[in-house]
Amino acid sequence: MVTLDDTSTVNSRKRTTAAAGRRDRRTGAGSLLAITAVLGLSLATAGPATATETGPAADAGTWRAYGNTNPITSSSATWACAGSKTVADSVIAQVCAIRSATGGSVQAAVIVRNNRSSLYSTNAYVELYNATPSSFLGGWECTSSGIGPKSWSVCFGKTLSKPSSVKVDAPGWIKTTYLGWSPSI
Repeated sequence: MVTLDDTSTVNSRKRTTAAAGRRDRRTGAGSLLAITAVLGLSLATAGPATATETGPAADAGTWRAYGNTNPITSSSATWACAGSKTVADSVIAQVCAIRSATGGSVQAAVIVRNNRSSLYSTNAYVELYNATPSSFLGGWECTSSGIGPKSWSVCFGKTLSKPSSVKVDAPGWIKTTYLGWSPSI
């Protein structure tokens, strides 16, 4: 297998294969990512890693249903989120990095809002990075789950201890739709 270096710029920050961990060391998808960087195409075509690709599988994330309660405004934590993206008719999602109210813990999350009158099923994948210097902290996959009609659900990664002096950020995906990078927090 040939390993290609991803030197694409994301949020004005250069990522290397070492910093990105196993996500860019993928058969086929790594080549797609290199072609994407050369041609200047959207990174949305390069979806998250799965257990069938080379490298270890992602750790399990956790879905939490919020009903009609906004998970950001109902939380005492600070959420730094990328803009919302439409991922299907009447379904929006965004990726966030979260810092606890006390400041000593962080985690990554993908928020999904289902505005349909029927169930929407999806999986989500989120990673967490130290912002400067960029280093991979972990990746979490929430397997397919049904998100109730007119409701919010969040895929949370593991909570990690990081002092407030250490800034983190997160990229995320819903199915194969790239949601972008959260701001640093």
